[in-house]
Amino acid sequence: MKLIYALTLGLMTATAALAQDAMPQSHGTITKIDTKWKKVTIDHGPLENLDMPAMKMVFGYADGMMDGLAEGAKVAFVADRVNGKLAVTEIMAE
Repeated sequence: MKLIYALTLGLMTATAALAQDAMPQSHGTITKIDTKWKKVTIDHGPLENLDMPAMKMVFGYADGMMDGLAEGAKVAFVADRVNGKLAVTEIMAE
């Protein structure tokens, strides 16, 4: 019984630590997708992790991230600095 309790407590602690490290999601609307240069323009709300207010910005993205998304789509996304450049690291339609 003590082993189960210890394992449960350990898992709860690990889950809480992972949740704290998760990047905050932002919400916005895709206004342009440039597949040639792998750039997406998003009119978004505040980016808390980057300390940026709501605005329209251009972000880089990795192969396949925009599959199934189109201009005008409302999205939830995470943006961060990748190799010194702003990039979308996660994105999904709302």
